[in-house]
Amino acid sequence: MSNIATDEAFGKVAVLMGGGSAEREISLNSGGAVLAALRGHGVDAYGLDVGEDLLERLNDGGYERAFIMLHGRGGEDGVIQGALERIGLPYTGSGVLGSALGMDKYRTKALWRGLGLPTPASVLISELSDLDKAEALGYPLIIKPNCEGSSIGMNKVGNRDQLRQAWQEAAGYDAMVLAESWITGEEYTATILHQEVLPLIRLETPHLFYDYQAKYSSTTTRYHCPCELAAEQDAGLKTLCLQAFEAVGASGWGRVDLMLDQRRQPWLIEVNTVPGMTDHSLVPMSAEVAGIGFPELVLRILATSRQRRGAL
Repeated sequence: MSNIATDEAFGKVAVLMGGGSAEREISLNSGGAVLAALRGHGVDAYGLDVGEDLLERLNDGGYERAFIMLHGRGGEDGVIQGALERIGLPYTGSGVLGSALGMDKYRTKALWRGLGLPTPASVLISELSDLDKAEALGYPLIIKPNCEGSSIGMNKVGNRDQLRQAWQEAAGYDAMVLAESWITGEEYTATILHQEVLPLIRLETPHLFYDYQAKYSSTTTRYHCPCELAAEQDAGLKTLCLQAFEAVGASGWGRVDLMLDQRRQPWLIEVNTVPGMTDHSLVPMSAEVAGIGFPELVLRILATSRQRRGAL
């Protein structure tokens, strides 16, 4: 741990978890694991279930930095980052812009396309008439809330009736719904930590895609890491993922999800700026293969705390 500040130098740390998003339970699990690891390392860390009085609690508690373990709305979209900026409290991970843009799937993809990075064609659906635009992409499609994570509200559709039903379901989570061309192929994810891409993971599931159940409860999901790609392709995908991550202004740590189609061509899917840290989570798996155990991983993430007010 010679490249990381001593545990005492981190000061009093608030692990922010819970909140009110659709991913609350996952956040509580992630936050609990992070809190235990920090305390095991002797860090003066405390878990805070985030509510409207958070800033008051942070000020009154004398906290010196925040470890953000809030998934989804309010935690991964720039809102909590902006609040912490307001009170000058260093925090982990991406800043306001990177968080907000990374959470917005449609605008992330628009930026990637503008930079010439490969990502599936997509349109936004906000009303019934927009279904025509979605159909113009051609079936099959994947329908998902534009600003949610953990594959919540996602469905594959193959006709107009399914499209309408999937749109209505996704709209229950977000008024803006993304319709995206379906890519047939293999699913991969890349963990990024301090501008380094850790070993890629190939995800294998009998489900149609790596959905909520496959992520958090299924016993049939298989994780291949190392994923046995040819060295040249492995290096190329890592370069692509780091470029995609930094393009949206993300920093510190996170994940980029992508697919390889049947011609072995890559397609960027999305950015996660506060990935899960549960016992099913991908970042700890990749870090383990890279020789970084969970406690050390947590400290390395804590060390991404943004620099201000003399923070280490």
